[in-house]
Formats: sequence, structure tokens, C-alpha cells
Amino acid sequence: MNTQVTIAGVTLNNPVMTASGTFGSGMEYSDFVDLNRLGAVVTKGVANVPWPGNPTPRVAETYGGMLNAIGLQNPGIDVFAERDIPFLKKYDTKIIVNVCGKTVEDYLEVVERLAAEPVDMLEINVSCPNVKEGAIAFGQKADCLYDITSQIKKKAKQPVIMKLSPNVTDITEMSKAAEAAGADALSMINTITGMKIDIHRRKFALANKTGGLSGPAIKPVAVRMVYQAAHAVKIPIIGMGGIANAEDAIEFLLAGASAVAVGAMNFVNPYATVEVVEGIEAYMERYGIEDVTELIGAVE
Repeated sequence: MNTQVTIAGVTLNNPVMTASGTFGSGMEYSDFVDLNRLGAVVTKGVANVPWPGNPTPRVAETYGGMLNAIGLQNPGIDVFAERDIPFLKKYDTKIIVNVCGKTVEDYLEVVERLAAEPVDMLEINVSCPNVKEGAIAFGQKADCLYDITSQIKKKAKQPVIMKLSPNVTDITEMSKAAEAAGADALSMINTITGMKIDIHRRKFALANKTGGLSGPAIKPVAVRMVYQAAHAVKIPIIGMGGIANAEDAIEFLLAGASAVAVGAMNFVNPYATVEVVEGIEAYMERYGIEDVTELIGAVE
């Protein structure tokens, strides 16, 4: 039984990884999760300088999920390269670094800094507010997305995964723009913009007013977008959005994802990622599937 998948020339032991921002760099989870069992660890977003993030409160529970407005708090690339990469190198798992920035130059600085580091892929978070475009996310305009993707591809030494925002009119237009600009893979979806109001205090639940909705509530939207993108582009897709168990993960594979990432569920159940890996193996055994790639896009 073969569970390996290859994305942009990088072979993962299995198609299950962590979603950025829900697993740190794995340190906090390594007491619960054998990181060797994961196809890849996707790190929390890393910027060229430390970011303090948004004011609190910045997390709120919602029906079937959660809202967050963390604001990509991170220690910056220098601390990350010194502390997190050596930690992850101890494990037999691929390292995917999530990169964020406020300007194209910010992203390029991190990408260039990572060129000499022993990491396997870069995941570019284009849901960051683009300061020069009046805080519209880089991933919300096809021409912006094309521009940042092509500039990053010129500098990157590792394969580039563009993490697409679902807060767009047409996900296929964005997928095609990223592919045309040279992206090696796509990951989707990032969180959906939402809001919660405390009716007793008549105040916003988040200091930022809006936040990103994640968790089981967004899964049907995510599966639909992965399916649409898989039919619009030829590059591999990493599917995510509300995966709670192996059944959810298999749905994404059948919709056309080559791999999956578990996000919000890590907060509820720290063992979730490994349970998904084991569940996929059990499913393959049950249905006599020799190779996990047989499942990719196999919905009829």
C-alpha cells in the first residue's frame, strides 16, 4: 500500500500536512504527535521582521468553527531560521514555510533569505493585506496575484505554493493567474471573512471586528473550490478548510486535491493529523486501494 504523493518534485510520505497558523512549527505539538507520521509540517506565517499581531480579543468560537484575527504574529525570519528549522530537521517530514508580508519587497526578502535554508517548499500567504493597494489582499485581484507570484518565482530556490483566498468572486480566475505566473502548486482555501457580535455587551467579539472563519462550517465551500480549481489548472492542489477526520480528507482528495492540510481541528484534538493519516490508510485497506494517488480527482 503506497501513501506517497509527489508535489512539484517533492515526495511526501503521505498526503497529510498541517495548515499554517494552527501548528506553530510543531514544537508545541511534538509531545502529542509523532511528526515523522506527517507528510509535511507547514509552519506559521513568517515575515521579514517580527510582527506583534492584532490587539486582543482575537479569537472567538462560532457555530461549527472559530474566528481568528491573530494578525500573523510571528518572531520574524531570523529567529525562525535559527530556532524552528533545526528543530524540524530532526524529523522525517517535509518542511513547508508559510511566508507573509505587507509589500512585495517584504515577501521577496523572506524568500531570498530562505533560499539557502534546508526547507522543501514555500507556501505564500496572499491573504495578507497589500499596504500599497489600500489593504486589499494580494490574492483578491488576479493581476496582483500574477505579479507577486511571478516576482517570487524569479527569486525562489524552492517550489512555490500559492495559498489562495476564498474571498473572491471566481476562484478559477485566481487559480489560473497563479498557474500562469509560474506557481508550482496551490493551497486552498484560506479562511473566509466573518464577524461575530456579543449581543449582551453590544460589542464586536474580536477587537479587529472581522476575522477569518475556519473549522467544519467552511468545508463544503472549500471542497467546492478545490473541485473547481482542479478542473481549471494542471498544477497540484493542497486542499484544506474544515478537515476534522479522514472522511473529510478523502472528500478533498476525491475532489481533486493531491494532498490535504488539517487546521482548526488541531486546537480541538491535538492528535487530529495522525488520526487522519491512519484513517486514510484504513480506507485504502477497506476498499483495496493500492496507491493513494488513485483517489485524486476520482469523484464521478
